[in-house]
Amino acid sequence: MSGIDFSFELEQNGFQLNANAILPDRGITALFGRSGSGKTSLLRCIAGLEQAGKGHLKINGECWQDSDKGLFIPPHQRALGYIFQEAALFPHLQVKANLTYGWRRTPRAERKGNLNHICDILGIGELLQRYPHQLSGGEKQRVALGRALLNSPKLLLMDEPMAALDRPRKAEIMPYLERLHAQADIPILYVTHDLEELARIADHLALIENGRILQQGTLTNMFASIDLPIARDDDAGAIIKTQVTQHDDEYHLTHLHFCGGEILVSRLQRAVGEPFNIRIHSRDVSLALHPPRESSMRNVVQATITEMVDQGAGRIMVRLNAGGTPLLARITHKSQSRLGLEVGMPVYAQIKSVAVTI
Repeated sequence: MSGIDFSFELEQNGFQLNANAILPDRGITALFGRSGSGKTSLLRCIAGLEQAGKGHLKINGECWQDSDKGLFIPPHQRALGYIFQEAALFPHLQVKANLTYGWRRTPRAERKGNLNHICDILGIGELLQRYPHQLSGGEKQRVALGRALLNSPKLLLMDEPMAALDRPRKAEIMPYLERLHAQADIPILYVTHDLEELARIADHLALIENGRILQQGTLTNMFASIDLPIARDDDAGAIIKTQVTQHDDEYHLTHLHFCGGEILVSRLQRAVGEPFNIRIHSRDVSLALHPPRESSMRNVVQATITEMVDQGAGRIMVRLNAGGTPLLARITHKSQSRLGLEVGMPVYAQIKSVAVTI
């Protein structure tokens, strides 16, 4: 069976991990949950750094752990890469030697990575002769990522790799993660607290709570599920797959196409035809029964109400279907009553251009 198939039962310092799932065999799966929910514990079990008292782990059919059979492959024999918050490079080695440290110890027949190719993906070719102390935080993480990929892993684990970076360094490394996402042919498990971060690079989302996998699914479907805990957060919103169609230089706007229509956003440094995800917060979507005649909101999308959930404190979360694309709108009870909104009704969703996050 393909994919990351696991089941772990682990009790540690009063915390219980009781997680099981089968995650995709390619692309980036984000593990998302509040602090203390068990994300890092799960990664450590997969890496073999923690041995669950009961459990199993198979990576695309290859068994690394089976407690019923007494099988446990130790961490150093597992073909995986692990990226931590800190790059943990060898300070006495130059970048090239750091990159090839594991690669040189990998049997020639098992080597998959190519130094030049990895340097091209991560933009680190000019850093090869530098030492770690001569690198920025973002550069160190790119080198650490390159080192992990050159170890020819069958699985890559990334535990909040940008948590220790400031905003400029995050902006520096994000394009390289997007490039890796597009070219990687192995499954990647990515832990982050940053919703904008995972919206840009993840395909799949596994929601973890109290040591359990609460639910999993495609990124777009999970973020648009109004019965999950993330739908109650203040920054709840939908993720939409879009493509750049044109730039309006006069008004500094970019036109984005999605299956439900078109959205205008502030000018982006993206090429025409480039696909990428955007995030639209539910608080930035208003509803109307008729097309607005005069409004500062230029994004008006026809949609149908598919679900409504009372979230208390006078608020209602509304799920919309815009040409097959789910959207979320958080409105007040008063607005719902005044407009007479019901499931199945056609409406017009108004979206603020300046509020769309990339």
